[in-house]
Amino acid sequence: MTHAETTARKPRRMAREPLDAVIAADAGGTDASVEADQQVAQPTLDPSPPAEPKRQSKQNLVIELLRRKDGALLTELVEATGWLPHTARAALTGLKKKGHKLVATKIDKVTRYTIASE
Repeated sequence: MTHAETTARKPRRMAREPLDAVIAADAGGTDASVEADQQVAQPTLDPSPPAEPKRQSKQNLVIELLRRKDGALLTELVEATGWLPHTARAALTGLKKKGHKLVATKIDKVTRYTIASE
């Protein structure tokens, strides 16, 4: 064996190499045969909604509380989510950044937060 034979390796695959080229190189086929296989193997997209309901997240819970007629107090948000008060306030700021119109009404030194109807 020569030095060239012992150091010769299979060319490395790059991270961004197209998948069909990799499959064709491994199979020894051509890109056309891979494309034909991919056309047959394409799954049909079902437009019906998923059977399971969407997972209830704490952020969705906060939005539900804020959409109530009376809105929610900070203490109610803290109790419902288990967050600390500064985390609940940060969630309100995050909702504002996402485009929700929040209204804060202060009555007797207590602030009630609601989402304005759009």
